[in-house]
Amino acid sequence: MTAAIETLHQHLLTALNPPPNETRRLFHGRGRCWPGLEQITVDWLQGVLLVALFREPPEGQLEELQAMLRGLAPGDMAVLIQHRYLPDSPGYWLLGEPCAHKVIEEDGLRYQLDLGMKQNNGLFLDMRHGRRWVREQAAGKRVLNLFAYTCGFSVAAIAGGAEHVVNLDMSRAALARGRDNHRLNGHDLGRVGFLGHELFKSWGKVRKSGPYDLIIIDPPSFQKGSFALTQDYAKILRRLPELLSDGGTVLACVNDPGIGAQFLIDGMAEQAPGLKFIERLENPPEFPEVEVGGGLKALVFR
Repeated sequence: MTAAIETLHQHLLTALNPPPNETRRLFHGRGRCWPGLEQITVDWLQGVLLVALFREPPEGQLEELQAMLRGLAPGDMAVLIQHRYLPDSPGYWLLGEPCAHKVIEEDGLRYQLDLGMKQNNGLFLDMRHGRRWVREQAAGKRVLNLFAYTCGFSVAAIAGGAEHVVNLDMSRAALARGRDNHRLNGHDLGRVGFLGHELFKSWGKVRKSGPYDLIIIDPPSFQKGSFALTQDYAKILRRLPELLSDGGTVLACVNDPGIGAQFLIDGMAEQAPGLKFIERLENPPEFPEVEVGGGLKALVFR
């Protein structure tokens, strides 16, 4: 076994002894803390080990990785390998019974994931502390969740006692999964709204349900034809004063490794100077980064 795969092997042996009770990232090679493993992440999905490759492995490494995983996994563990660098991110089951859908838990809340079918499975694990923060802040508040995807923030907000949440995402399929996630947790869907629209064409619909006490902005870095982070984030920030209640709070996020927290701090000062930077939420410890300030940036403004 090469040194890199042996490093991964030892890391996984430790992380799986015993396996976590809830869903967790087990290995975050993309933080570039382990030379030779920068393209690999491994997630524990409560019975399924999801191994994602973000670029083509060096010659021979994939076969070595597969052999290591076969020796690592007990009989009741399934292993899914996903080639994220290829179009449509194909996945295949190395071990275990294939399953297209999987219900997992995080902080006692349940979410349904889609496995082996899409680039993203339905929950971004690096945002665990962000969802927890929203749950802690949400009691009695009206919440706007922009780029809601499968409504993880909304589930956390309703669990935390939010009065009402409005979720906006241009993908109606993702919002349908969000409804499923609320149902999984026994939530009252009368307190949750879903807007399947492109944000920049829907400000009137968004304003109609406001003002909001808490606004969450967690966009993709790039979405073809609809959002480019460096060009379009400012368009959202300048709308915040008309959407926020007095004393309202904003959680603004960036997950592009090439863009630092200062991008958001400067953008807010320019576009919505009435909102002041309060804090940056810590990322979960299972997402180490070789560069200070790398990885996810989740910033609170008030």
